[in-house]
Parts: sequence; structure tokens; C-alpha cells
Amino acid sequence: QVQVVESGGGLMQPGGSLRLSCAASGSIFRLSTMGWYRQAPGKQRESVAYITSDGNTAYADSVKGRFTISRDNVKNTVYLQMNSLKPEDTAVYYCKADAITSGSRQYNAYWGQGTQVTVSP
Repeated sequence: QVQVVESGGGLMQPGGSLRLSCAASGSIFRLSTMGWYRQAPGKQRESVAYITSDGNTAYADSVKGRFTISRDNVKNTVYLQMNSLKPEDTAVYYCKADAITSGSRQYNAYWGQGTQVTVSP
């Protein structure tokens, strides 16, 4: 059983910055890749960024140069630093953690409930 909780969303003006946090907890045997996704109203969910257990990262083209994903393996927490925010960044941001729980033999994906990010003048 793994719990994933996001925080840090809110309202920001264009050009501003926000930092999202995502903490995984519970009966975690091994925590692998963690990533951020977002979904705007009327649109499908898309991948924003992810980071492996060793710290390798990847970003969507739309956020390269503006967003930075990082990780604290001791705290089982992943962060998304969002700079130079644009109105098109407005969405619900979800965190996904790939993990093996105690007693399990395979990786499963665990999702947070999401945090709202709104970018508007």
C-alpha cells in the first residue's frame, strides 16, 4: 500500500514561479521512477517530466528550460520547480510513483489526487 500526496499548487501570474512537492509513503519496498503529469479542462492527460531512482530526468518539449524536476530519495519526495509560468500551464498536476510494495513481486503505478495550478493575469 502506497500513498502519494501532492502539494504546492495555487494561483500565479504569468512569468511567476511555483514549486510542487510529491511525497510517497506506506509499505514501500523499492521506489523507482517518479513523474509529473498534468491535465487541462477538455484535454487529455500528458506527461510533464520524470526522474529515475538514479536521478536521470526527461521533460516534455513544452516545459524544457522552464521546469526542473528533482528528487530526495531519503524522504521519498519529488519536486517540480516551475519558472516562467504561462497561461497554457494551467492544469491539475498529478504525481505518479512506480513502486514495489512489501510482499509484492512487481512494480505498480501509484497516483496522487492532484493539485491545481492556475496561471492568469
